[in-house]
Amino acid sequence: MRGISLFIRYFVSILFVFSGLIKANDPKGLSFKMQEFFEVWGVHGLNDYTLYLAVILNTAEIVLGVALFLKWKPSLTNKAILGLVLFFTFLTGYTYWTGLPKNCGCFGDCLPLTPQISFFKDVILTLLLIAYMFIEKKGTSSRPILLYSGFYSFFSGFLIVLLQIYLLAHLPILDCLPFKEGADLVEGRKVPSNAVPDSTVIYFTYQKGKESVRFAASDFPSDFNSNLYKFVKREDHIVRKGKNMEPPIKGFYLSGVTNTDSTDIILQLPSAILIFSERANDLRDNFSALDRLALQEYNPAIPVFIVTAQFEETRKLLSSSRFSGWPVFKCDLKAIQTAARTSPCIYLLSKGKVVRKKAAVDF
Repeated sequence: MRGISLFIRYFVSILFVFSGLIKANDPKGLSFKMQEFFEVWGVHGLNDYTLYLAVILNTAEIVLGVALFLKWKPSLTNKAILGLVLFFTFLTGYTYWTGLPKNCGCFGDCLPLTPQISFFKDVILTLLLIAYMFIEKKGTSSRPILLYSGFYSFFSGFLIVLLQIYLLAHLPILDCLPFKEGADLVEGRKVPSNAVPDSTVIYFTYQKGKESVRFAASDFPSDFNSNLYKFVKREDHIVRKGKNMEPPIKGFYLSGVTNTDSTDIILQLPSAILIFSERANDLRDNFSALDRLALQEYNPAIPVFIVTAQFEETRKLLSSSRFSGWPVFKCDLKAIQTAARTSPCIYLLSKGKVVRKKAAVDF
């Protein structure tokens, strides 16, 4: 029994620390995932707090994982971890059964799992923890394996909070998003080559005299004509769901004053600098960084474009600044949040490929 207890403790604790580290690498990613859940549930009032909740949740996972590994206050730690796993099981189960949101983000964008795998993972974890608590209750030693185990547990939390604060000001250490350095944005906007479309059967309903007639598109009646049959409705039935029909990069369209889609034109340029900014105020607060960018990357042959979700506000801000010559394009907020985990975030592109990507504060 002791061997089983050790295996469960090490397995669950390492998994918790790994999960916490993966998500702590990109706290905003978890924050956006929380907003998706709140949007589904109609709880919009909590959206302003999701980033704080994400940092707290990531920290809690790591602290509890370390505490379990070191056997610090086993009774308290075991109950806290079981409570957290039950909460995760509810979320993954909800996603699995409803399909909303499309995934739960258990391991962030670096290790995407299907809702089904996520749910069964949490069910197995729940059973393992219950078994572990039962074995521990039968008399396994509850002494911590290290002196000052509590200190090490909370010190790990302190370090992970500092790491997340740093990453929120800069960029994730491990970039797993479709806008990462080396990515081809032109290809990323296309549906994957291995995509399989939905297989559908089309049914029509017509009125033939006093009779309602329903038939498949491949099985029209031999006496069909528009005088005899009056159209009522059409139904599309999916008989086999398609796969990979969405491009990795979604919603990335750049348009200016005329609302003309200029995305392809910009991505075909030999070189271009794109500055992503969610809000106009983010640019205003980083004018000094933009000055440094202009000095370091100055080349009249390389155009600079501003991409923002606040189009009019940004144009007004830049019109009275030394950056008034930089064209402004609007883009979907979610696409900007995917491309720029910090705002502003600066890209150097070469024919649509991401050559370099930096937070503005790093200039």
